[in-house]
Amino acid sequence: MSLLKRIEQGQEERPTPSQSEAPPSDMANASRMSNLRQRTPPPGAAQRDTYRDLKTRVQNKLLAELDPSMDISQSVEVRRTIEELFENILAEERIVLSRPERRRLYEQIVAEILGLGPIEPLLADEKITEIMVNGSKNIYVERAGKIHRHPASFENDDHLMRIIDRIVAPLGRRIDESSPYVDARLPDGSRVNAVIPPISLVGPVLTIRKFSRNPITVEQLIEYGTITAEAVEFLKSTVLARINTIISGGTGSGKTTLLNVLSQYIPTDERIVTIENAAELQLRQEHVVTLESRPPNIEGRGEVTIQNLVVNCLRMRPDRIVVGEIRSEEALDMLQAMNTGHEGSLTTCHSNSPRDTLSRIETMTLMAGMDLPIRAIREQVSSAIELVVHLERLRDGTRKVTHISEVQGMEGDVIVMADIFVFEQTGLEDGRVIGRLRPTGLRPRFIDKIEASGIHLPASIFGVGERMRY
Repeated sequence: MSLLKRIEQGQEERPTPSQSEAPPSDMANASRMSNLRQRTPPPGAAQRDTYRDLKTRVQNKLLAELDPSMDISQSVEVRRTIEELFENILAEERIVLSRPERRRLYEQIVAEILGLGPIEPLLADEKITEIMVNGSKNIYVERAGKIHRHPASFENDDHLMRIIDRIVAPLGRRIDESSPYVDARLPDGSRVNAVIPPISLVGPVLTIRKFSRNPITVEQLIEYGTITAEAVEFLKSTVLARINTIISGGTGSGKTTLLNVLSQYIPTDERIVTIENAAELQLRQEHVVTLESRPPNIEGRGEVTIQNLVVNCLRMRPDRIVVGEIRSEEALDMLQAMNTGHEGSLTTCHSNSPRDTLSRIETMTLMAGMDLPIRAIREQVSSAIELVVHLERLRDGTRKVTHISEVQGMEGDVIVMADIFVFEQTGLEDGRVIGRLRPTGLRPRFIDKIEASGIHLPASIFGVGERMRY
């Protein structure tokens, strides 16, 4: 019998005294024994500890024998070297494992040395869209919009901190008590956020929003019900016609995914400059310049903000400016860029509705510290932004485009908006939201600009001449 099998069955093979042998009159001893049984660790605890000790022993010996100068970027060669050493160590230690157990132990050790430890298999699972680590013992994952607890765990907080450092160090970022939170990214573009004590009271917290290895296509969005083919045709025309667009929504509603999809319609002969906190956009064009903000160093110097990058990119002769997300005073510079000849710019913004999107941009513009009257800001907003695409994450976990709204201008001191498409919910079925993104029958005022670009949209896209179906 293999070692792991003996570990797993060790608890079961221990003889236990028969209840018939215990004196029936000794009630106090029985009660005392009952209390002791309640205090003993659960049956799987000893097995897990023994397996962890075995894994740690083999891993430490393997690390001691590995060449420190080895180039870990050559993953195939490194894995081959690790496998050879692994087999030699098992033979020297006379550790007998079955083939599945040997493979399982090997993969876990490789994940510790080259990958991200216990969460490495979760990153490889394409059904998982988000990984949330709340301290070393609690790992949650999101599948199909629903959150589930995962049985894996880290050994302790130090183990989790090593993995966090492994993520942020190659990016030139740091996380410590003086800077206890950080935004980063994985090599595949997945978004990472880490928070550590003292501001986290549950230990280190790691959140990873995974990006699909194969970027989501517009056909998939239509298949998932996120958007309709008619709305996609309309949005494609707005990108080609250089309509300034903001994609809004809550956290995890799919803003960046939709931004990636829309950006594929930007012509390949245009120069695109992308600006992000952590580079995650996946543009397929050749002429793309990617800029990334930078936090201050340990001395508090060297910070490069999104606002700095927006100002600088205006000197880089961009045809399109794509900002991953506007959060604060860079909104003013983005509005100025949209109003000074850089049409067709795209960005995202957190908000609850299209109307709230404009209100948030007003507030972020005021954060720039300029003493501007509200009317002047609203005039800038109404002339710069032409379209707001709003997404929501519904109660069933699905992500939907709920509004495509045109910014039509000013009436008095109020910005006028008109909905071109609106999501109409018609009911619930087995917990799933039933509905469809429908045209309102209104044609946008910038339709002339679309037609001037040589694009002629049929009236049926806007619901003209067709009876609404329910």
